[in-house]
Amino acid sequence: MKKFLIIFLFLISFFSFDVKALDYPDVNSKYVEVYDLTDNKILYEKNSNNRVSIASLTKIATTITAIESISDLDEKVKITSKILNIVSSDASVAGLKNGDIVTYRDLLYASMLPSGADATNSIAILSSGDISSFVKKMNKLAQKIGLNNTNFVNVTGLDDNNHYSTADDCRKLLDYALKNPLFREIYTTREYTLTNGLVVKSTLFKYSNSSVDISRILGSKTGYTGNAGYCLSSLSNIHNHDLIIIVLYAQHKGLSYFNINDTVKIIDFINNNYNNQILVKKGELIKTIPVEFSKIRSYNIHSSKEITKFLPVDYNKESFKIKYSGLKKLSFYNKVGTKIGSMKYYYEDKLIFTQQIKLEKKIKIDLLKIIKKYYYVFIFSFVFLLVLLKMFFSVIKKFKNKR
Repeated sequence: MKKFLIIFLFLISFFSFDVKALDYPDVNSKYVEVYDLTDNKILYEKNSNNRVSIASLTKIATTITAIESISDLDEKVKITSKILNIVSSDASVAGLKNGDIVTYRDLLYASMLPSGADATNSIAILSSGDISSFVKKMNKLAQKIGLNNTNFVNVTGLDDNNHYSTADDCRKLLDYALKNPLFREIYTTREYTLTNGLVVKSTLFKYSNSSVDISRILGSKTGYTGNAGYCLSSLSNIHNHDLIIIVLYAQHKGLSYFNINDTVKIIDFINNNYNNQILVKKGELIKTIPVEFSKIRSYNIHSSKEITKFLPVDYNKESFKIKYSGLKKLSFYNKVGTKIGSMKYYYEDKLIFTQQIKLEKKIKIDLLKIIKKYYYVFIFSFVFLLVLLKMFFSVIKKFKNKR
């Protein structure tokens, strides 16, 4: 009994350790989504469909809306006191001054990098006449993308009960925006000099400290309000996979801002626990098809390429399946170069790759095998032929006799 108890406890400890290895690290952020852009797959989510304030992550929508709606981004515009006076006193600013002459392109960088509400308001008013008109464009874009849990009432992200989104919608928005080359360039820039000489820097430096390595964060947009907490959208690349990480409603302790810390923690976890797992090696034997009436008994099908998928190190191998559809048997009738079937590779019932299979080697006939299998046919045919010959000669003989 004692021996069985020891074995039972060992098994429990083994399996509990295995499950723990799969768990994502605990994070301070209340709303999280981790998305693999390369494979179009959510890797992890935490309350990602809850409607919440998103602070300056709103400026992602402001920026991509401006890029798509302003015809000449290098047009020069003038910053006025009327624009600057409506900037909220608790909003972050880029440092624009009354009378500054800049381009719309400058304002995009000044909006995204230092999260300047002065730049964001300038974009809206100078391009659309007023903020409400520009916000309508933002909401129209949100509907186009399919952000069903998002509504904008301003261009900066300041708290408002009717201004909300979700971690999942923020990911969808960023996914859409990153497809635009200019937005991607702005999003991944850390420092930029405007045409008026003003230097703007990413707020990522403001929230990070020397104890946190932010080098893997390739692009980002931070945000903070009282209702939203500390937020961060980020782009990272791990093992040649682009990842979007959204963290919302994080807190801070001293100089530790958990929107940064959580993101770095998630990046480290994925880097250490995920990789492009080799599911099938190139040239690996996948299937054999029986061959009839030939010197070879079977025809071997090999993988035409290496099949990989971005998965955790302890992925479920039973979730990977290969399905063949095509000819069940081959013979000398099948010609080289003709299609004999296809091989489909699945992981968790999702198609990864389809391999078209053509006959690559000539199948030579083996007469002896045909004779062995159909000997009774040959015997019957031989006897039948003899009978026919006998009948033929009998008819000929009778015909000659009559003459």
